Amino acid sequence: MLDYIDFSQPTFYYVLANIFFNPIFWNTVARAEYRSHVLTKLAGGNAYRGCYALAVTIFSIGIIRDYLYTWALDNQPTHPALESPLVQAAAVVLFAVGGVLVLTSMYALGVTGTYLGDYFGILMDERVTGFPFNVCDNPMYVGSTLNFLATALWHASPAGIFLSVIVYVVYQIALLFEGPFTTMIYANKEKSKNGKSQ
Repeated sequence: MLDYIDFSQPTFYYVLANIFFNPIFWNTVARAEYRSHVLTKLAGGNAYRGCYALAVTIFSIGIIRDYLYTWALDNQPTHPALESPLVQAAAVVLFAVGGVLVLTSMYALGVTGTYLGDYFGILMDERVTGFPFNVCDNPMYVGSTLNFLATALWHASPAGIFLSVIVYVVYQIALLFEGPFTTMIYANKEKSKNGKSQ
């Protein structure tokens, strides 16, 4: 399969860099917001405006990443084994499942829940446990990874499959940082609430 990946293509490295950059960016900025309220201050002291600005930024760099990914695949060789109606059908199913996971998780969380509102002090009343969170713990990341893989299969691209694996690994690493940090934010909320009620 690696013989069908053209590592000399600059577009391959453009998207690879973007895949790494995006979660590093949003985790770094969100932690800076939590510690020093930098975005809230830039938004005139309004946490919601700061969160919406971050949401627009994260969404925008995601669109750029997706464009770079498609561009990279257009410049990569295809594999004959992937050029079949069965693989194309699998791509459609994966894309549909991935899209449902992403869109329904965004709907369940809302804008501030999706785009790191908890780092701004915009906390949800309780953990979301309904669909799609009753299917998997991180439906946004799972759905996004499935969309990458679906696009790779649709393009019959081994490079796309390779990059999809990288996306999965990067998301898993991001969760090692995001999960405990979010848990700590809500634990501090509970401590504060319990302290006030005594």
